Amino acid sequence: MSFQPIIPSSGLVGWKFLERTYEAQNAAFQKSTVITRDTEYFAENISKVETAEDLVNDRRLLRVALGAFGLGDDINNKYFVKKILEEGTIDDGALANRLADDRYKELASSFGFDLGTPHTKISTFADDIIGKFREQQFEVAVGEQDENMRMAMYTERSLGEIAVGDSTEDTKWFKIMGTPALREVFQTAFNLPSSFAQLDLDQQLGVFQDRATQYFGDDSVAQFAQPENQEKLIRDFLVRSQISDFQATSAGNIALTLLQSSNY
Repeated sequence: MSFQPIIPSSGLVGWKFLERTYEAQNAAFQKSTVITRDTEYFAENISKVETAEDLVNDRRLLRVALGAFGLGDDINNKYFVKKILEEGTIDDGALANRLADDRYKELASSFGFDLGTPHTKISTFADDIIGKFREQQFEVAVGEQDENMRMAMYTERSLGEIAVGDSTEDTKWFKIMGTPALREVFQTAFNLPSSFAQLDLDQQLGVFQDRATQYFGDDSVAQFAQPENQEKLIRDFLVRSQISDFQATSAGNIALTLLQSSNY
């Protein structure tokens, strides 16, 4: 039986427990038969892949490839994935460059099927993808216990890289806005309603920057390279999420009580 991560509580209590036990839990998870079997197969066979069609036609390879970028839900969308991979990222009009979710751009860029020789032929390629896959799969397993914990883990892993990037601050914000997990973390931590996503993107950018200044004293993404700011962001996200879940549960209990009362 595969190891399932242990999350004893939601919110900050559960997060602190996960931080303390991360190394031991992740090590136990990575020993599972499924993870071992999939990664060994990928390591042995990915160098044989020369085209996007080769990849999408091998479900076991594709599972690791998509899983490495958190795109495992697209495993059955073979035509869409093939198009993403074939068009690559060199052409500004390529599909991956036109999608709001930057994970597709990262997928296409990593495999490089739009180049003369794909990256599958590089000796270190398999290890790089497998490393990402292992990280992602543990996060997925955590998410099956508590989705908020999964988003917090993703934020802790990826936000710092965006923060220290060479892009402009506006571009960094747009990257956050285009990455579902990061967007949810920021939107919740900044106490923004779900309807906020319906605003024009430039308006959303202005609101994110205003809230960043309000909560952190700075409107830049670069500030999240600092561990203390990341920690505060994740803490605010988890606290607000827990409050929201509690309110929803309380409202549901009240509604159930009223319905039950109406039967007498």
